[in-house]
Amino acid sequence: MYPEYLVEPMRAELTKVGFEELKTAEEVDQALAGEGTVFVVVNSVCGCAAANARPAARLAAANEKHPDKLVTVFAGMEKEAVDRARGYMMPFPPSSPSMALFKDGKLVHMIERHQIEGRPAQMIADSLIGAFDQYC
Repeated sequence: MYPEYLVEPMRAELTKVGFEELKTAEEVDQALAGEGTVFVVVNSVCGCAAANARPAARLAAANEKHPDKLVTVFAGMEKEAVDRARGYMMPFPPSSPSMALFKDGKLVHMIERHQIEGRPAQMIADSLIGAFDQYC
C-alpha cells in the first residue's frame, strides 16, 4: 500500500475528467453489471501510467463516442477492488497500468502494460478511440 498523499494526485488525473473511483469488489461488480459500456482503467504509480496511460485515458474519454461509464481502480491501494476488476479481465494476466472496455458485461477490448510502455499517449488513445467507436 502506498501513502494516500502520494497517490491522490494520480487518482485526481482521472476523477477530474469524470472517472468514478471504485474501492470495493462490490462497487466493481455493480459497475460492470447490466447493459451498456464500461471503460476500466487500472491506475498505477509507475512512470508509464503517468506518461502514457492516464493521458491516453483522458484523451480517449474526451472522444465524441465514449463508454457509458468511466471507472478506475488503483493497483497497490484497494486490493479487493483491483483483484475483482482483474478477474473480469481474464484470460489476460494482471498488469498495471492496464485498460479494459466492457460491453454488456463482456470484455471487448484490452490494453495491457506491455502495450502501454514506450508508446505515446496519443497512440494508446487512438486504439481506445477505435474501440469506443466500434462498441459504444
